[in-house]
Amino acid sequence: MAKVSKKRAAINAKIDKSKLYTIDEAMTLMKEINLTKFDASVDVHIRLGVDPRKADQAIRGTVTLPNGTGKTKSVLVFCTPDKEEEAKAAGADYVGLDDLIQKIQDGWTDFDVAVAMPQVMAKVGRIGRILGPRGLMPNPKTGTVTMNVGDAVSDVKGGKISFRVDKYGIVHSSIGRVSFEPEKLSQNAQELLSTLMKMKPSSAKGTYMKSVTIASTMSPGLKVDVRTIR
Repeated sequence: MAKVSKKRAAINAKIDKSKLYTIDEAMTLMKEINLTKFDASVDVHIRLGVDPRKADQAIRGTVTLPNGTGKTKSVLVFCTPDKEEEAKAAGADYVGLDDLIQKIQDGWTDFDVAVAMPQVMAKVGRIGRILGPRGLMPNPKTGTVTMNVGDAVSDVKGGKISFRVDKYGIVHSSIGRVSFEPEKLSQNAQELLSTLMKMKPSSAKGTYMKSVTIASTMSPGLKVDVRTIR
């Protein structure tokens, strides 16, 4: 236990809690303050000045991270038989319809993203109470309800992520791994933050991007100077 305390103390000594870091500084420091032996996820937590209860301020969308997330996501596609080959060719891990719906009704949800054709959404809606709470329900706003199932699969495999503001007005998103070069983490973070900046609702009053904190799994958080976001 003392060994962990020493390590934590050494890490805490590297962090200036009164400082607002630039994104580049924060990403460089991420490697130095990582406590885990595994390749930890690097996450960004953005507090927005929005009221998620208002429809036009319930921010959600997608962004393609230029350097990917470091994790290959498993993709399930709900489609008609004529689209199965397209989905498989794009790299879908699970393809089908009634068989997959039954499997999910039986308790299976071992996939990261679900894509569906508009025509099959009535059937998929039956398992909405299972998929919805897990963030797995296909949605037109995130590009996962589409006729172009192959493109949707390729996008997800290529680093496209979806995000949404929670009920506290915070967006939480993984933007890579500790093993990434700091420059690549910075590029990914900038892409997400600039996308959120462009999505500012006209009805949101006051400061829009209130705070940005970057942390890896189990590491202390680093506060970012919002003015340094490009």
